[in-house]
Amino acid sequence: MSAVANKLLLRAEGFSCPSCVEKIEKRVGKLKGVSKVKVHFASARIEVEHDPAIASVEDIVAAVAKAGYVAKPSAF
Repeated sequence: MSAVANKLLLRAEGFSCPSCVEKIEKRVGKLKGVSKVKVHFASARIEVEHDPAIASVEDIVAAVAKAGYVAKPSAF
């Protein structure tokens, strides 16, 4: 993992079933610069460890969108 890895927390919308978790983790996990993805179904949160020089917040939000969900950066 890169020394400049950031932890990003997103709030997601549109979760309807636990299989949503796998779709998002798979899509976001394929991005270059992403080292870890954890989706919390019950709280609709997505935790992502990434190198912001390679994978921007916008890239990650776009990957969630490609999986069919809406995500926004969250402070909690």
